[in-house]
Amino acid sequence: MAVIHRTTLTPTKLELLTPWLPTRPWYRGSGAPELERTGGFRLDDPEGEVGIEFMVATDAVTPEPTAYLVPLTYRAAPLAGAEDALIGTTEHGVLGKRWVYDGCRDPVLTTELLALIGGTARAMAQSITDTPDHEVVRSYTGEPLPTAAHTPAPADDADGTAPPAPHGTVLRVHRVLRPVPGTEPPARPEGAAGHVATGWPGPDGTRLRAVFMELRTA
Repeated sequence: MAVIHRTTLTPTKLELLTPWLPTRPWYRGSGAPELERTGGFRLDDPEGEVGIEFMVATDAVTPEPTAYLVPLTYRAAPLAGAEDALIGTTEHGVLGKRWVYDGCRDPVLTTELLALIGGTARAMAQSITDTPDHEVVRSYTGEPLPTAAHTPAPADDADGTAPPAPHGTVLRVHRVLRPVPGTEPPARPEGAAGHVATGWPGPDGTRLRAVFMELRTA
């Protein structure tokens, strides 16, 4: 169970993301973003060592506000071989120095994300300890997912990220969230074997909803 501490982060998560986001191929702006954390959820690491967060960060610089999905992991020590995935370090008021990674390149996050899609892990509230997030919906149709098998290497393109996934499947993280109409999280996209969807507050106070991730057979 992840414990949510009410404390300080120096620099903050958004301060770390501000210079990092423009280096991504899926970034829609033309300069430094103006970010606000507007939603998301967490997953628990069964070992209790790695913090796992799926943050929605909304950028006000673009003509229409752009909501980015930023999976993050927080570690007490560097992740070996993941230097390219490091977003930065921050000083946590309770836990001390934390290494912050692009979660799509962290095997703990991808393992637990596949467990969420497959129905063996629960989405947890972003800011409340030990509280499920019941707005997050997931689906999967197929054989039990072998969450320990990770291939190929993560890949970014102009639309999102394909993290490592089990053999014969393609996992897709939608980095630029595209809201769909309706009052409920959207259903599984046509042709997908599994998905995760939820909502977040829009700039005008309405509730926006989108597919966050989908799993397809290769």
